[in-house]
Amino acid sequence: MDEVDGKHYNGSHYWVTLVRKSSRKEGSSVNTINYDNIDYAVREDLVAAQNEAWNRIAAPGDWLDGSRRVAVAEEVRQALSCSLCAKCKDALSPYAVDGEHDSVTDLSAAEIDLIHRLSTDPGRTSKQWVGDMLTGSMSEEEYIEIVSIVCIVAVTDAFTRAVGAPEHTLPEPQLGKTAGYRSAAAKMYATWLPYVEVDDVGPEDGHLYDNPQEPPVVKALSLVPDAKRAFWDLADANYLPATAVFDLDTELRAISRMQMELLAARVASVHQCTY
Repeated sequence: MDEVDGKHYNGSHYWVTLVRKSSRKEGSSVNTINYDNIDYAVREDLVAAQNEAWNRIAAPGDWLDGSRRVAVAEEVRQALSCSLCAKCKDALSPYAVDGEHDSVTDLSAAEIDLIHRLSTDPGRTSKQWVGDMLTGSMSEEEYIEIVSIVCIVAVTDAFTRAVGAPEHTLPEPQLGKTAGYRSAAAKMYATWLPYVEVDDVGPEDGHLYDNPQEPPVVKALSLVPDAKRAFWDLADANYLPATAVFDLDTELRAISRMQMELLAARVASVHQCTY
């Protein structure tokens, strides 16, 4: 969120919420993503959401500055051609393979391992592996912010490949200081990292949830509220606004809801996403 007392619309009414000012500088947003040269018409709101996601990557976050955030994005792409990642993917256990990742940045070894494993073999991460990450130099907040960026780049690049468009150039890092914000309302539940429950959201967290009950996947990044918003603003544009998820009668996209869910189920099956 970029303003205080922002006004939002959920399809039936407006609400006003107090949100923290972002660290992005005025006039720093750049729209570099477009699909002018492909055979498909891409929704304007989706292009806008992708550009906003790219600008958020470039801007200093709560725990990673602009340079580190863009470096995370670079490693997401590098992971797809990493020889160690390929060996781990083919192994019975990814943790039985020794070696070093083929990296292109000066991020720490732990950060690179996190990014590469999430990008290539996320279904076989484990609680112990996450715990090992967090007993080193990486904080819970940094972990969450990195996960958010990994997901943003993965979603955007997958869409780009699907429509046959060339890969978008990553943004240039923006200068600025990190905000260092962690939600005071976050607690540890039966999860690997703390998150914020719907009823516990504080005024300093800004707007986090649209529904009185949310599934764990929506709450997963809420330890760092801006990281949660950055991903879900993009995810909602790719799928549906959160307020419309349980409204099965309203058609908001070019294909029907049944067609959407059939495609989503098939993609989830191919990627072994059994959530």
